[in-house]
Amino acid sequence: MLVLRSLVFLLLQIIITPVFAMLALLSFPFDRLTRYRIISLWAKLMLPILRVVCGIRHQVKGIENLPTKPCIVMCKHQSAWETLALQKIFPPQVWVLKRELLWIPFFGWALALTSPIAIKRSDGKGAMRQLLKQGKERLAQGFCVVVFPEGTRVPFGRRGKYKIGGAMLAASSGVPVIPVAHNAGRLWGRNAFGKHPGLITMSIGAPIETKGLKADEINARVEAWIENEIQNLEH
Repeated sequence: MLVLRSLVFLLLQIIITPVFAMLALLSFPFDRLTRYRIISLWAKLMLPILRVVCGIRHQVKGIENLPTKPCIVMCKHQSAWETLALQKIFPPQVWVLKRELLWIPFFGWALALTSPIAIKRSDGKGAMRQLLKQGKERLAQGFCVVVFPEGTRVPFGRRGKYKIGGAMLAASSGVPVIPVAHNAGRLWGRNAFGKHPGLITMSIGAPIETKGLKADEINARVEAWIENEIQNLEH
């Protein structure tokens, strides 16, 4: 049943994604925020399909910490699940991501129209300059900026190296950081086909005020909160 449910979900993704990609292309004349609201309907549709087909449910702790103004969201990255859930739970957002994702047919086309900060990972200094410049622009346009500080999906129960980019943007812009932990990798693993039924918990931390803090201190606070909360979610 696990394989069958996962296969049905994959087939539904294959059918639905091109339709939303075409909708995304039609949204091109609208402003950035309107485009985002249209395109993010895809994620908001996939979550209930995931619940019905695969039996994956979710709950949110710390909902009172949801931002009411643009901020930087630094989130644990274990699964594809959080890329869907963040769009449902948080206000309009842009992501810092590798530019190669924009080359994926249909999915990448729609993603490009959500105004992401698409960096070339191999261009260290150039990528950082782009992150700082475009990050401030997106914040001014009314978006939250989502950063996965480990840079890639890390298997459940493991910790990656927390990169400094998101913290540098926070220190440079002075906006708060919202740390986010979850245990999605327990049910939907990194690059895994199988999706196990169960309950995912996403925990949203209190805002970390960044004015007067250096980037390495911000990064350390974010890492400490996320990794400690992950341990709490495992028990």
